[in-house]
Amino acid sequence: MTHDTFERLITSKEYDFIRKNSHLGKNIMFITLGGSYAYGTNTEGSDIDVRGVTLNSKSDMLGFGNFEQIVDKNTDTTIYGFNKFVHLICACNPNTIELLGNKPEHYLFVSDSGKKLLDNKTMFLSKRVLYSFGGYAQAQLRRLQVSIARNRVTPEQKGEFILTTCNTAMRTLEDNHNIPHGLFKLVLSDNLDNNGEPIIVALPDVGYDDFKNAQVPIGDLRAYLGELSGIVKSYGSLGKRNQHAINKSDKKLNKHAMHLVRLYLMAFDILENGEINTFRESDHDFLMSIRNGEYMNEDGTYQQRFFDMVSKYDERLQKDFLDTKLPDHPDMNSVEKFVIEVNQKALEV
Repeated sequence: MTHDTFERLITSKEYDFIRKNSHLGKNIMFITLGGSYAYGTNTEGSDIDVRGVTLNSKSDMLGFGNFEQIVDKNTDTTIYGFNKFVHLICACNPNTIELLGNKPEHYLFVSDSGKKLLDNKTMFLSKRVLYSFGGYAQAQLRRLQVSIARNRVTPEQKGEFILTTCNTAMRTLEDNHNIPHGLFKLVLSDNLDNNGEPIIVALPDVGYDDFKNAQVPIGDLRAYLGELSGIVKSYGSLGKRNQHAINKSDKKLNKHAMHLVRLYLMAFDILENGEINTFRESDHDFLMSIRNGEYMNEDGTYQQRFFDMVSKYDERLQKDFLDTKLPDHPDMNSVEKFVIEVNQKALEV
């Protein structure tokens, strides 16, 4: 589909809410594509996702208004209020930061304030990419592993599968909750719980270099163990789905696998080059091969080479985090100055 085709689409009647809603209309900063069309991984049946940012109204800035975003499910459209959008991109949220790196022809409308936002996109980049993109990628990996296991796991494999998933997530969770790396280790209990489910146990690792002096605040420890517990619970229905559900899910699994890899590739661009490249032109064939099932076995499981590749990507992400020239976090004084400038301009209109 061409730029003109997309432009004609959003001027159709089903998108009238963009023009008529008081928060949108003349306040729109930019309208762009999201999802598979933005990534270049669309297929014949792909939905058209529309994304955008709109200026906050005078009521939002000076009164009691609290507009954050509009979501229209009928057209797969999400438009963020400017202030909320800035908060999200300062955290390097993948779903929003990617809107700043689309192909020029994928921006269907850009106002003067929208151009200013796009021109200053590097202001919002930081090392937080490790936790945001890396966290989203690990979530996709767990989703993939859960789906595969839920459909095809044997009772003997279930405990090992859960343990592997938890161990994969541990590094990110330790960083998120200020837990020293290696302080705890996870083991699979020889016993089952009352429902016949495997038990994963977190043990202090007495081999940790500074074990005697290690201290972890109760709140951080509770949050850390809570997230690990959530991963275990997500496997609660393993082995309980029928063959129809298995066949139906295979295409979705390949899509999850593709997006998992895409998130890593985008993160590399940001950390290594300070660039947001949403449209993956050079990676198109590789990503589509994943989507088309190249790494899936005939029984619906994934080949080990896929998980090996993901492990290498995660190692590269950790190295990029250490080597990047990006700051630990955005310069919030500069960001606030920029936000005030944009909002003051909006108040003058």
